[in-house]
Amino acid sequence: MLVCVGIYGLLLFGMWRKRRGKLPDWIPREEAKKLFLVLLASNTIALALMAADFLETGSGLLLERNSYGGGEKTESFEVTVEGELEGEPLDIEVGEREYTASEIQDIFVQMMKKLDEVILGDNESRDHVETDLNLVERLGEYPVDIRWELSNYEVLSPEGHVILERTTEDGTMVEVRGILSYRSEEAVYVTHVMVYPETKTGKEKWLSEIAKLVKEKEEATRQETSFTLPESVDGKEIQWEKKKSTRGYEILFLGIVGCALLLFRSRQEKKEETRKRQEQMIRDYPDIISKLTLLLGTGMTVKQVWTKMVQNYEGQKERTGERAAYEEMCVTYHEMQSGVSEAEAYARFGKRCGIGLYMKFGALLSQNLRKGSKGLCELLGMESIQAWENRKSTAKRQGEEASTKLLLPMFGMLTVVMIMVIVPAFLSIQL
Repeated sequence: MLVCVGIYGLLLFGMWRKRRGKLPDWIPREEAKKLFLVLLASNTIALALMAADFLETGSGLLLERNSYGGGEKTESFEVTVEGELEGEPLDIEVGEREYTASEIQDIFVQMMKKLDEVILGDNESRDHVETDLNLVERLGEYPVDIRWELSNYEVLSPEGHVILERTTEDGTMVEVRGILSYRSEEAVYVTHVMVYPETKTGKEKWLSEIAKLVKEKEEATRQETSFTLPESVDGKEIQWEKKKSTRGYEILFLGIVGCALLLFRSRQEKKEETRKRQEQMIRDYPDIISKLTLLLGTGMTVKQVWTKMVQNYEGQKERTGERAAYEEMCVTYHEMQSGVSEAEAYARFGKRCGIGLYMKFGALLSQNLRKGSKGLCELLGMESIQAWENRKSTAKRQGEEASTKLLLPMFGMLTVVMIMVIVPAFLSIQL
């Protein structure tokens, strides 16, 4: 245990050093948090197991039995006899605590009083039983087995189910006998119930009568190709109307739901495409700015540089695939070729991209054409540096997010391991 306490101290010291930025060089800074969590979890589990072992072995020569009904257990020891044995393993079977003869008789009496109510189930009294009896094999926490015997298995099954087809209006008397047994002790519980057919009232009564008439007519015409339904019951006319199928409405409802799901899916896919397009354009932004700045430094005009970049992209398109930002640059190039002014084409480029970085970039090119290109290289150089810094911070943030997403399954696995290890250990502790 002292080792575990010492490790907690080292972890606290490590946290203090981490906050001050003085971790040793051999500890990767990006892995420090995960290493801390793993060591903390393993140390906590180890401390819990040590405490459990200490409590379990701290009872000396006294062996505790499980309580009534708790079952037997096995205790493991190492036995040493001076001059004969030295740390030899020995397993001892410890049975559960047993009731005395007088105690079990008192329990039998208590159980018989409770069984008078328990076996009735949903029935109100033993004089009128319509629904299944509740013939339990155990009652509450009592370690007593119950075996049931019935005097009539025609109206009651061995499990206590009422067999309605064999019940009569006058009722059937059934003797219910329960044999209560604990070890070698036994007691007999006896009671009687009157079993009746299920009482039907209102709608149930009329439906039962009609069903009976239909069954009689169906059985009487088994040799015919068809039969007619009864027209009256107890002197009252019966009107029959075949139940209409709702299949058409169900299909229509499924069609509407399917359309809604397709629309939702289409919108989600469109949002996902837009998100991926924007992420791709943001990743390409530093590269575009760097190329533009580099080519402008050679003395080329903005339009010449733009044309050069578009031509290079179209030449490599089959190998690199489509890039959204460069596609918009191609559109701008073709607009300028068709007569749109250069400044307006750059402004349209930023609006079509729909991202703040590109809108700022398009406005910068458009304004510098009106004011002159003096200082444009310096502005684009600063923009390039800032763009690369933003790209680094974005990549770092995405890496941290990916690492954070892994923490939840890691904690889930850790929780499962702790439950599997700690719970059995504490359950085996005998206080």
